[in-house]
Amino acid sequence: MKRVVITGAGTINALAHDVPGTLRAFREGRCGISELVFRDVERLSVRIGGQVHGWDPEVHFNRQQIALFDKFTQFTVLAAQQAVAQSGLSFDDPLSYDTGVVLGTAGGGVNTWDENYRTVYEEGKNRVHPFVVPKLMNNAAASHLSMEFNLKGPSFTVATACASSNHAMGQAFHMIRGGMCKVMLTGGSEAMLCFGGVKAWEGLRVMSRDACRPFSANRNGMVQGEGAAIFVFEDYDHARARGAEILAEVVGFAMTSDAGDIVMPSAQGAERAITGALRDARLNPEDVGYINAHGTGTAANDKTECAAVAHAFGHHADALMISSTKSMHGHLIGGTGAVELLACIMALREGIIAPTIGYEEPDPECALDVVPNTAREAKVTAVLSNAFAFGGLNAVLALRAV
Repeated sequence: MKRVVITGAGTINALAHDVPGTLRAFREGRCGISELVFRDVERLSVRIGGQVHGWDPEVHFNRQQIALFDKFTQFTVLAAQQAVAQSGLSFDDPLSYDTGVVLGTAGGGVNTWDENYRTVYEEGKNRVHPFVVPKLMNNAAASHLSMEFNLKGPSFTVATACASSNHAMGQAFHMIRGGMCKVMLTGGSEAMLCFGGVKAWEGLRVMSRDACRPFSANRNGMVQGEGAAIFVFEDYDHARARGAEILAEVVGFAMTSDAGDIVMPSAQGAERAITGALRDARLNPEDVGYINAHGTGTAANDKTECAAVAHAFGHHADALMISSTKSMHGHLIGGTGAVELLACIMALREGIIAPTIGYEEPDPECALDVVPNTAREAKVTAVLSNAFAFGGLNAVLALRAV
């Protein structure tokens, strides 16, 4: 079995348009959630989100690309360019044949759906742009990365709601560990912050109208976000041979199904994913110092996740740090696990634990160390990243310092 390491990272999200800016925001405990700005926002009940402000696609892409790229693809390509640049890799043959792409997204080209439904239903037009289908399809971003970087290995997209990114990164990990590929671009992207995208989530009645406060007794719901994070996963021997900087090692992955309810989470299913990741990574509970929680700020998720962590870690749970960066960048749905992996890497490399901001009142059902409001310095050598999705689909990654 091959060892798998991370040699490049890139992102754009509500906190910053790159990794250094995002990590700086994590360290500062800065909130990127703000008033939404887009067409018909006044018709929404929920008007806040982790929106990417200052985004101008014309700065990064030509007219032909913009005609083909939905916003979720634009975010993906930018983040991938950053990650590949950091990795120092060039995908010429034969490496191109041993490199692929696995990405996560829940909705794909939601902005394209929204715009073209308006065209047909509101404006009464009978024709849409011929590139609508290739622009909105969930695999568009993965396909464009394969073309952008000449990647001829396995490339596909995973769509498992809020666990999409973790599932995608887990598959990339398996492909390299099993010897199928030497390098994979992986992560996730989402761009649901448009009228239709927010209106659909409003219907679930799980959205906050003022703030995301994970684990706080007065939490009142999740806040949507948007953006992308992309990583270069690489065979350890390949990375060492070329003298690459290694950000962290991916050492374990597990996924489970609750087989219970389409929206209500199960502590047992989440616990099995956590213990499975520990087992796969050959880690003991006391080896783990930090967990980046799914931590949505909903009553159902937070208490269920805390119960799962407490059961999985036993007596060590009291010494464990757990935080939700969704309090800062919002819930990126299919892209959320990817952005959150940056907080895991920061914990391992810098010894800084990103906080759970907006924490105001202790909740006896969330009685863990949730690193409230202020980042903390702490040496950790192994971390987990949790993702628990609608449909009862759970995916947990384990990382270790190198």
